Amino acid sequence: ACLLWFEWRILCLRRDIIVWMDHRALDQAERINSHSSPVLQFYGGSVSPEMQAPKLLWVKENLQESWSMACRWMDLSDWLAYRATGDDTRSLCTTVCKWTYLGHAHMGQWRELDSRDMEACGWDEVFWEEIGLGDLVEGNRAKIGRSVAFPGHALGSGLTPTSAKELGLLPGTPVGTSLIDAHAGGVGVMESVPEAESKADLSDEEAICRRMVLVCGTSTCHMAVSKNKLFIPGVWGPFWSAMIPEYWLTEGGQSATGALLDYIVENHAAAPLLANHAASQSVSIFELLNKILLSMAHEQNIPFLSALSQDTHVLPDFHGNRSPVADPKSKGVICGLTLDTSEKYLALLYLATIQGIAYGTRHIVEHCNAHGHKIDTLLACGGLAKNSLYIQEHADIIGCPIILPRENESVLLGASVLGAVAAKKFSGIHDAMKSMNAAGKVVHPSSDPRVKKYHDAKYKIFRSLYEQQLSHRSTMAQALQ
Repeated sequence: ACLLWFEWRILCLRRDIIVWMDHRALDQAERINSHSSPVLQFYGGSVSPEMQAPKLLWVKENLQESWSMACRWMDLSDWLAYRATGDDTRSLCTTVCKWTYLGHAHMGQWRELDSRDMEACGWDEVFWEEIGLGDLVEGNRAKIGRSVAFPGHALGSGLTPTSAKELGLLPGTPVGTSLIDAHAGGVGVMESVPEAESKADLSDEEAICRRMVLVCGTSTCHMAVSKNKLFIPGVWGPFWSAMIPEYWLTEGGQSATGALLDYIVENHAAAPLLANHAASQSVSIFELLNKILLSMAHEQNIPFLSALSQDTHVLPDFHGNRSPVADPKSKGVICGLTLDTSEKYLALLYLATIQGIAYGTRHIVEHCNAHGHKIDTLLACGGLAKNSLYIQEHADIIGCPIILPRENESVLLGASVLGAVAAKKFSGIHDAMKSMNAAGKVVHPSSDPRVKKYHDAKYKIFRSLYEQQLSHRSTMAQALQ
């Protein structure tokens, strides 16, 4: 999600955007958290610099002219819906997950015949005032949202004539209230369970609460739902109806996954040579790295490919830790570097980084299950889900089957679910998901007990890397006193 605001200059509208992964608001997030507002319990106990309240406070403190001139502050998905329809109604997904809006204020309205365009009664005005942003709730909260709607509710009168002409569609075409891109991925994949993986002893409601969707791209979002609100320290949520209506959403995450793999590969001495070899073979860099690892495993006659990384350990917090320790100051660690500049050594670093990311997901799953979830099945979508090694390592490390959807572009499928619901082709999002989601391949964990033993050992080292970092941080802080 991106934060976007408007400025009028002469007769020209200029739109400024702050991307979600911008961490300049770290100080503002710390100050907001120091207030210990009751709102924070719905965000794992603290807001992240990736959320909108810290970013807004940063803009107010650092771009005062822009702040004074802005007439609206919006998430990108809400802006796109507004641009298409002229309707400024905000989504429960964006406002609840990023703006500290309390969506459960609308629990009694969900079953009303027409629940769209609800007055935005879930803003905690005391919170906004105490953090120094009380001006945003003045004027009936016009700058951040006067009305909200459940994802998929039809906005306004559909496409305006101007938008319809620009898109080559008919005026009045229904437009559904938006979802954040990762959450659209969750909607596009969460019901993609083949019959063979279904649990006959569980109701549909119980079964969906046993799943977690990994939306794997630049970062990874970990989406799980429950019928009861579960407060999990260090994990965002519980968010009521922020993804699937009437379910509470738990949202874990890793701030850099695809971005981290790109960083590891592109900054290695062997990267130019690797790119040339990949181009000559008409394969991606990652496909070539996977081939190199298979060749190395064969050459070294090791029992399983994962064991190649036995001397290399990675803590993937190169852009902080979003979940479950919720430490934006955490730093990445690579243990086991040598002077080797070969493609083979780059392949080892790549493998160890994938494993570090998967250990992070294992930590999130275990932490969620320790606080009330019963997750035993993973589903994955996004660019990284197309990498067979990435998915197999996750299955082996977490010990759960991973279901891949039939549709490769699950975020787009989730968006089409919203359109179908807005067009009244389905009675609601969950019904549309059951009809439009479809399973593809299922990747099972290795049955070799040596693989489990190996990853259990590496996972212990993974967990220790963060504890060592905290110790180092404390030592240096004392030295600078």
